Amino acid sequence: MCDYSLMHLKSRPAAVGDKLTVKNFGVGTRGFCSPSEPDTAVCVLPGTELAFAENVEMYGENKTFSKTAIFRQINRDLLHAHHDALEFPPDGETKLLTYVIEGQEATVLQLPAAPRNEAEAKEQTRLEVVG
Repeated sequence: MCDYSLMHLKSRPAAVGDKLTVKNFGVGTRGFCSPSEPDTAVCVLPGTELAFAENVEMYGENKTFSKTAIFRQINRDLLHAHHDALEFPPDGETKLLTYVIEGQEATVLQLPAAPRNEAEAKEQTRLEVVG
C-alpha cells in the first residue's frame, strides 16, 4: 500500500532496477511512478534503497540532499498524516516524500531483505490506513 492519499489509485509494488519519477498525483501527496506508467503509483517497501539521478531537492529547503536514500515510513501512530519518507546519509536525516520536488528520478537499488523475525516483519509492513 502506498501513502494513505494514494491508496485509491492504480498501484503496483516496486522491483529492483525500476526507474521511478516523483509525481504529484493530485490527491494531496507525492509518490513514485514509472515514466512508462505515469498514472500508476509505484509502492515502495520500508527499507528499500534508492539512488536518485541528482541530489534530492525539497520544497521549502535551501539545501539539497544526498543522491542515495532509504525509504522509510514515519508518523505510523498518526492516522491522517503523511507516512512515506526518505532517510538520507550520512546522518540519517529523514524527510517526507511529499516534500520532494516533482520530476526527480530515482532507481530502485535494493529491496529490503526478507524479515527474520516478527519485529523486522512489522518494520517492513506498509501502514494501511482505512478511513
